[in-house]
Amino acid sequence: MKEEIKLKSYPHKHLLGIEGLLPDSINFLLDLSQKYVIYLKDNGKKLNILKNKTCINLFFENSTRTRTSFDLAGKKLGADMLNISVASSSIKKGETLIDTAMTLNAMQPDLIVVRHHDAGAVKLLSEKVNCGVINAGDGPHEHPTQALLDALTILSRKKTISGLKIAICGDIMHSRVARSNIHLLNTLGAEVRVIGPATLIPKDIESLGVKVFYKMKDGLKDVDIIIMLRLQLERMSGSFVPSIREYFRFYGLNRDKLKYAQSDALILHPGPMNRGVEIDSELADDLDRSAIFEQVRMGVAVRMACLKALVKCN
Repeated sequence: MKEEIKLKSYPHKHLLGIEGLLPDSINFLLDLSQKYVIYLKDNGKKLNILKNKTCINLFFENSTRTRTSFDLAGKKLGADMLNISVASSSIKKGETLIDTAMTLNAMQPDLIVVRHHDAGAVKLLSEKVNCGVINAGDGPHEHPTQALLDALTILSRKKTISGLKIAICGDIMHSRVARSNIHLLNTLGAEVRVIGPATLIPKDIESLGVKVFYKMKDGLKDVDIIIMLRLQLERMSGSFVPSIREYFRFYGLNRDKLKYAQSDALILHPGPMNRGVEIDSELADDLDRSAIFEQVRMGVAVRMACLKALVKCN
């Protein structure tokens, strides 16, 4: 049996996505995250690990949950956090992404966290700065820290990911969360399924190593984990679903559909939830079956780990 290699540090300058990361790198971030889960549970005192380090939150899209989570994570580590509001900055007035990157680089930050509406924009920015960059979501491409916190939540309940049957349900087409989760879960040995209407499942999705189902009854059969996705109406041009009511009827998770999964199947959702659209409200609040609010707590720990791993401390 091959001996597991324990990394002493994260071996990459950036965290732009899960695709391409080896299991050792993913497990390093998850192990470090677990240490911060324990810290947050037992001790709320601020650390000074990133004292005198500056991290910039640069969000071109609104995201209260992710931005606040990174902000809190940085402050817990003692970093100076700078939040840039794109709506009131020169970026909104027509400054290009490259000009923005060069301007921020001149400020000599230690790390930049970026969310952008275009796939690949975060990678472009990372090529123009000297510091590390974390992708907080780029269009429909990737959202690596969400996949890490989902994995950490699964590990907290199931103790392993390898061998689990995991279904990702809903709007696969527009979901960066789905793509990052598919890469991570496959890399760590899970069987990954995607479920949704044909209009919301990319034609080439099977090339990522997933099984495709168009009916909840078939896709949820015997699964251990169910990840529900938000229906991203703001990214849709044209009619992808007949109506919200019809979507919930066929693809919204409720008690009846949940019966097809394992009796102890765990439910996740990256948020924000559309209650009565992707998931029944009563089921979302069932703490025995739903780990949705636990994911939020895990998110702070994961982002603490990512900030610590990418900021080069003296």
